[in-house]
Amino acid sequence: MEDSEIIDLFYARSERAITELAGKYGGVCTRVAENILNNSLDAEECVNDAYLGAWESIPPTRPQPLKAYICRIVRNLSIRKYHANTAVKRNSYYDAALDELEDCLASKTGVEEEVSVRELAGLIDEFLDTLNQDSRVMFVRRYWYADSIAGLAARFGTTENNISVRLFRTREKLRDYLERRGICI
Repeated sequence: MEDSEIIDLFYARSERAITELAGKYGGVCTRVAENILNNSLDAEECVNDAYLGAWESIPPTRPQPLKAYICRIVRNLSIRKYHANTAVKRNSYYDAALDELEDCLASKTGVEEEVSVRELAGLIDEFLDTLNQDSRVMFVRRYWYADSIAGLAARFGTTENNISVRLFRTREKLRDYLERRGICI
């Protein structure tokens, strides 16, 4: 079923909208949540909460693309759940991904004080456009979908060390790109 047809079901307040959404994007939503939470029960809860969030927000929203919209809801819910679950302990997969990006985005005064989050997102989008497809996919899979290094290595048919080095180099390029655009790192 096409995304527009699923959205039309939401507008018609048909419960079938949730079934179709789950059938089409349930797998990717679950993978995003599990990558962040490292717990299948919590991931399932977040995915179900995301379906409820979609039900409550469509209408009036008419998201385009639907996949990115539902994944963003799942990701945000999963991050909130992750922080609640790990107030003291650490989750090696997601913390490692966040720690890797910290050097590119953190500053002593805080990036939020220097540039709005929306502007920063725009700069990161521009940066991603400068990368080749593999590097772009690798970066997004690691830092948006929270894929593990091992998972990326399997996906790209290479070693974990190769993935780590490529991600390090991409982060360095991101840091340089942001510095050239006046973002103090």
